[in-house]
Amino acid sequence: MKFIIQRDQLIASIQDVMKAISSRTVVPILTGMKIEVKQHGITLTGSDSDISIESYIPAEEDGNVNVEQIEEGSIVLQAKYFPDIVRKLPEKTVEIEADENLKVTIRSGKAEFNLNGQDAEEYPQLPKLQTDDSFELPTDLLKSLIKQTVFAVSTMETRPILTGVHIKLEEGNLTFTATDSHRLASREVPVSDSNTAFPSVVVPGKSLNELNKILDDTEEPVEISVTNNQILFRAKNLNFLSRLLDGNYPETSRLIPEQSKTVLYAKTKELLNTIDRASLLAKEERNNVVRLNTQGDNVINITGNSPEVGTVSEEIVVQSMEGEELKISFSSKYMIDALKAIEYEEVKVEFTGAMRPFIIRPANEDPILQLILPVRTF
Repeated sequence: MKFIIQRDQLIASIQDVMKAISSRTVVPILTGMKIEVKQHGITLTGSDSDISIESYIPAEEDGNVNVEQIEEGSIVLQAKYFPDIVRKLPEKTVEIEADENLKVTIRSGKAEFNLNGQDAEEYPQLPKLQTDDSFELPTDLLKSLIKQTVFAVSTMETRPILTGVHIKLEEGNLTFTATDSHRLASREVPVSDSNTAFPSVVVPGKSLNELNKILDDTEEPVEISVTNNQILFRAKNLNFLSRLLDGNYPETSRLIPEQSKTVLYAKTKELLNTIDRASLLAKEERNNVVRLNTQGDNVINITGNSPEVGTVSEEIVVQSMEGEELKISFSSKYMIDALKAIEYEEVKVEFTGAMRPFIIRPANEDPILQLILPVRTF
């Protein structure tokens, strides 16, 4: 096996697949990175058996030559050393060669490294996904779906199903939902391939966070498909495979209140900054609880207090307010996360009383929804 490659391209691919490699894996060969060399290009693979990432570098693309002097073959290299070596090589190109004894030579300029490789035959085969039931989304839309929901997954392993994001496609609408049973985040978007028989699945939040880091902000499509307990996200030159969580996701639509008693419209950033300031002194039972009181005349008062430290109180004028007067307490962290996820200038907040969940959504009714359970402090 042998090839010469542009170092920058190699580094970019290595960084992507490293996100799937863990030193704590029970399968020793998975601490390595698989390199597969074919005449048309090179594929790097990393996996920790929960997530697998394949990054492909075409030998030639858009008239540019990325890889040359190719002799086909494959090898597994120690991921602990290989990335650092490539990153610190002196020249713009790297020559990598492996002999039949799995000895690997890496050359660049006058630097030469010799590494012991492992047999690629021993590397677990990734499941080959049948892509009959698949649909496509623009990459930037997928990224915003992840960003607007994944923060609300549970970090507690007591209910493993809640550590994932529920993805379902029904009647041409794709919905991402996450909840940790104290809050809920969901977003719905229309999908053109609406005839797809796509099963409803739960993808680990950790997998989606890693996927979000790797994907570029482009409008290029990502193809999403599911098969026996795995989901595949296929982007240009990149395959991202994740296991799915077992079990039934709770029916979350029941949590969403049908009607509201108090509704206010506010500037997202202003509300966010006020709650952020109030949370500085809101260390009650470590929940960072802040209180919101309506004052009439479109004024609301936000307070935070910590008996040992002090109190903070701030009034803000909202765009409009209707309905009953209200005093409610909630986690400032949850509220800040929810407001950050709504990428619109104005929000609509709907309350149904001091002890009922309340809803935050964009004022323009875009189907992004954040729900938070209040905290009892009175």
